[in-house]
Amino acid sequence: MLEGLDPEQREVATALQGPVCVLAGAGTGKTRAITHRIAYGVRAGILQPSSVLAVTFTNRAAGEMRGRLRQLGAAGVQARTFHSAALRQLQYFWPKAVGGSMPRLVDRKIQLVADAAAACRIRLDRGELRDVTGEIEWSKVTQTVPSEYAPAAAKAGRESPRDPAEIAQLYSAYEDLKRARAVIDFEDVLLLTVAVLQDRHDIAEQVRSQYQHFVVDEYQDVSPLQQRLLELWLGDRENLCVVGDASQTIYSFTGATPDHLLDFRTRHPGATVVKLVRDYRSTPQVVHLANGLLAQARGRAADHRLELVSQRAAGPEPVYSEYPDEPAEAEGAARRIRELMDSGVRASEIAILVRTNSQSETYEQALADAGVPYQLRGAERFFDRPEVRKAGVALRGAARFGGNDSLLDDVVDLPSQVRAVLSGEGWTTEPPAGSGAVRERWESLAALVNLAQDFSASRPGATLSDLVAELDERASAQHAPTVEGVTLASLHSAKGLEWDVVFLVGVAEGMMPITYAKTDEQIEEERRLLYVGVTRARERLHVSWALSRSPGGRPNRRPSRFLDGLRPGSVGAAARSAASGSGGVERGFTTSRADTAPRRRQRTPARCRVCGRTLTDAGEMKLMRCEDCPSDMDEGLYERLREWRALQAQRSGQPAFCVFTDKTLMAIAETVPDDEGELARIPGVGTRKLNRFGADVLAICAGQELGGEETEN
Repeated sequence: MLEGLDPEQREVATALQGPVCVLAGAGTGKTRAITHRIAYGVRAGILQPSSVLAVTFTNRAAGEMRGRLRQLGAAGVQARTFHSAALRQLQYFWPKAVGGSMPRLVDRKIQLVADAAAACRIRLDRGELRDVTGEIEWSKVTQTVPSEYAPAAAKAGRESPRDPAEIAQLYSAYEDLKRARAVIDFEDVLLLTVAVLQDRHDIAEQVRSQYQHFVVDEYQDVSPLQQRLLELWLGDRENLCVVGDASQTIYSFTGATPDHLLDFRTRHPGATVVKLVRDYRSTPQVVHLANGLLAQARGRAADHRLELVSQRAAGPEPVYSEYPDEPAEAEGAARRIRELMDSGVRASEIAILVRTNSQSETYEQALADAGVPYQLRGAERFFDRPEVRKAGVALRGAARFGGNDSLLDDVVDLPSQVRAVLSGEGWTTEPPAGSGAVRERWESLAALVNLAQDFSASRPGATLSDLVAELDERASAQHAPTVEGVTLASLHSAKGLEWDVVFLVGVAEGMMPITYAKTDEQIEEERRLLYVGVTRARERLHVSWALSRSPGGRPNRRPSRFLDGLRPGSVGAAARSAASGSGGVERGFTTSRADTAPRRRQRTPARCRVCGRTLTDAGEMKLMRCEDCPSDMDEGLYERLREWRALQAQRSGQPAFCVFTDKTLMAIAETVPDDEGELARIPGVGTRKLNRFGADVLAICAGQELGGEETEN
């Protein structure tokens, strides 16, 4: 039973008594170690199979664990998810603890949330329904009641999809509806099991007499509610083995926290701690990059990072590719994949990993054009998404009506027509704040707007009907086989998987880290997400980014800051390259653009003028302070500037933000410039706007009354 285990894995397998904490890096064989631990204990007569409960987070992982235990001769061990184990206990003890039959478990809570919104007379679109549902789920796993939602969300730094007071109202109404209909949801299974075990000591003792030993996989992902349930299962015993890696915590938005893993030795001072760092998955070259990413990390999880040591033979260096635009990046990846397949690499051993689902359409099209079969994991096909289908119907209807559609009156060019139609479907010129379904829906619609712009540029004079035909053709071309195909997945959905070849695409500022990652904690979680992506690769790793979104666009993007000092040609990479013999940057297509990242990084970083923290958010850089730092803004001046801006926008027929954004107006009201030089130094005030609006803005700042004929030129 112990043959074939390395020394650390063997230590895990033989540590059968007391608390055990296994810190297991990516690819280090943690599942092998813990299944052999359980099977060794059973075969040695130390553990009774029926007394062991192994819990993890997905049905797939639980199924894999059960299969391995059967092969090792420990078939009687229970391997389940937290919810599955809790549900079995709740169903068994309900008649005794509560009486009668257990309430019906609802599979999906979206309709209940919609009914709660209707009862509150709050209109929610499909995306908002998903986001509000997510907030309710987060509240329940963090044991937050409706009345405490607003302060709890603020403390956690969450971007609420609606006003926090509205979400609290919806959450309360949702709970009332469940009680009225005698139903429970997924989170209630845990909450009610916790309640039963807390209130009924006889039932708690019965459960504890059944299960004597516990094993928890992916312990860095436990929520406060799951941790409370685990504590109630344990009672005052300490026969607990936990396995996790703080550097793979990427689900904090769902309530997961690595604190329970990091605090394990504090709660259990006599715990046996074993570190698994021998990486059997990836080559030394891939592991070198993974270690380099974590070496630059900050924060509590970073303080407990594991330095992986590859156990595999040397492989190729990671390939870093820069492309002029996103379509070129997608075509480059598809072309290389085609070459790999032609050389004998199976399509199922290749993956393209993206940060957001909205990126998938470009890669779906590029793979289809290259004749590469693919399958999507953790995301709908772009043209199957509800908002894309609905937008297609709207565009088709507008094309059919032609000039008889009042919506398109006086709208001549194709991109403007598409923007006009999609504005009725939820597209706006500015993206919504935060992440979640509303943001994903907006990004899908924005992808259609961008597609219309590119299509119009490539086919001058194209009509809305031509674009609809193009969309239909693209949709039909993407019905590729899914059995043996390249995996196209988001980084989050790739957790726990691995491939021989991985393409990490879109690794540029604004996407990695994502634009709405503002706090230091959010930035570090983005770094960990990239680390998870890197460690999915066994042999070959391709990392790429694009300098602009569309062909001919302004090349103002730069590679992700996470690659600084790691990729060849970037600051700090020279010594690493000399030591490891890594090659130079491989450029996409025939572009010969010099790598300008080092020059850009030599700029003095923008720092908050109040607390001194480095600023990364564009809005904060405009203000030259953190959002949370005290503002010395002249409120009266700000309101006068807003009134002036509204008048200018009305006269020019443009949205107000085209004059100046709110952040720029706030920066002006905080700075109160005296002359053009001071005004020009405020981010967001360029030469054109200075010439056009400078005199008015300075006059308002000086407290002067403007006449009724402000200039517009």
